[in-house]
Amino acid sequence: MPAAPDFPPAPDRVAPRRALISLSDKTGLEAAARALHHLGVELVSTGGTRAAITGFGLPVKDVADLTGFPEMMDGRVKTLHPVVHGGLLGVRDEPSHAQAMTEHGIGGIDIAWIDLYPFEATVASGGGFEAAVENIDIGGPAMIRSASKNHGYVAVCVDKTGLDEVLDALKADGATTLELRKRLAARAFARTAAYDAAVSGWFAGQVGDAAPARRSISGALAQTLRYGENPHQTGAFYRTGDARPGVSNARQLQGKELGYNNIADADAAYELVAEFEAPACVIVKHANPCGVAVGNDLTAAYARALECDAVSAFGGVVAVNRPLTGADAKLITDIFTEVVIAPGADDEAQAIFAAKKNLRLLLTDGLPDPLAAGEVFRSVAGGFLVQGRDRSRIAPSDLKIVTRRQPTPQEIEDMLFAFTVAKHVKSNAIVYAKDGQTAGIGAGQMNRRDSARIAAIRAREAGEAKGLAHSLAQGSACASEAFFPFADGLLEAVAAGATAVIQPGGSIRDDEVIAAADEAGVAMAFTGVRVFRH
Repeated sequence: MPAAPDFPPAPDRVAPRRALISLSDKTGLEAAARALHHLGVELVSTGGTRAAITGFGLPVKDVADLTGFPEMMDGRVKTLHPVVHGGLLGVRDEPSHAQAMTEHGIGGIDIAWIDLYPFEATVASGGGFEAAVENIDIGGPAMIRSASKNHGYVAVCVDKTGLDEVLDALKADGATTLELRKRLAARAFARTAAYDAAVSGWFAGQVGDAAPARRSISGALAQTLRYGENPHQTGAFYRTGDARPGVSNARQLQGKELGYNNIADADAAYELVAEFEAPACVIVKHANPCGVAVGNDLTAAYARALECDAVSAFGGVVAVNRPLTGADAKLITDIFTEVVIAPGADDEAQAIFAAKKNLRLLLTDGLPDPLAAGEVFRSVAGGFLVQGRDRSRIAPSDLKIVTRRQPTPQEIEDMLFAFTVAKHVKSNAIVYAKDGQTAGIGAGQMNRRDSARIAAIRAREAGEAKGLAHSLAQGSACASEAFFPFADGLLEAVAAGATAVIQPGGSIRDDEVIAAADEAGVAMAFTGVRVFRH
């Protein structure tokens, strides 16, 4: 490890004399280049950027004039030269550095405004392997890192926002401050780290390495949150660039900024509602669905979802899988709702929601594909877990009927609906459902029997709210997202009114559970697929 040299302290103020500009995205280039020129800063550039600046009628020096070498190898080599990196890395107040710069004709570079080849955009647009490789920038990250390391003298800008900060400083005081240069360097190192993470992640996928020896995750700050899960915790929201429709790329039409819990709940609700083909509504509270239903239209679906647990729905998140109409909005706004997320909303719906100032309306212009590949991350102390997204989908042909009584076609439909919901409920999970509507949901308990009991309570209360003499779970299908380790959980479901049960199977006591189902006269199917959600 190199010993730290005894350099002179970096100056607080640096009045820049030369700026190196190399951009793929030239948005805002003309105004910025003119401003730098007006401030007396010499412009140095490469290739297309230099041609653009020349086209603006501004003087600009070609990097090749500094290095004495032309661009070569199809542009792969143009800035990888001691004159460029010496100009970026030279410590101006260190005599030996200053002498080397003088001896070798290296002029200092005080501003580096550099973005990178559009590798991420190339991959996102479906570019092939060779196109992606050619958009892996080499010279750009090298220059950014050199400039960032020498932030004592160089202001490094990796976007127009950074350059604007430099211009504001120059217009105000004719110089950049050390504080500003440090801040810009931190931002620049973060950008090259994110770029390398994108390249390494893509390359691992290309060679089929599902668990590379090193894994980097990056994101761009979307929002600094007021707090995290609780007011005493800090919070921030980052976007990864994944184009999957959802809360991360939704348009927020109204309401105050989303909070940490709002974002988490909206994501959970939207991922579940996308599972259904028919018009569907999901109401989520604290990351768990409290009501899920399909209907002939969204108005019917919402009304049926609300019936399941109107108490928990207060202050929840509503997700739908169709564009919202005015009729939908009128019904949804009858109770306090934190967030509504949908693929769209007509003008009447937007106007109705606008009257509810505290309601956040999110429009996504699409639905996430439940079958699309992807990864899910979770932090633990000292590391993080990575797994593939749960893309399971059970069809009637996947079911293994293990009881003497065969389920009716309606019971099969109810079982599949309930199991789909259970896939999105925190484990241990029990879901009662009938006719495309959840009747009761038991979530997050330490044993499956208690989840069955809680779901039964919800179903009984829902029946009472409708003025029924029986539980909403009467004649329902019961879904368990993992096997019943004992017969007690199944018997609770039978007591609640379930006539059909769907579960993965695989317990050492399966025979005992099947026998209990046969004795109770209920039908039971095994899926062979467990859908834990922790």
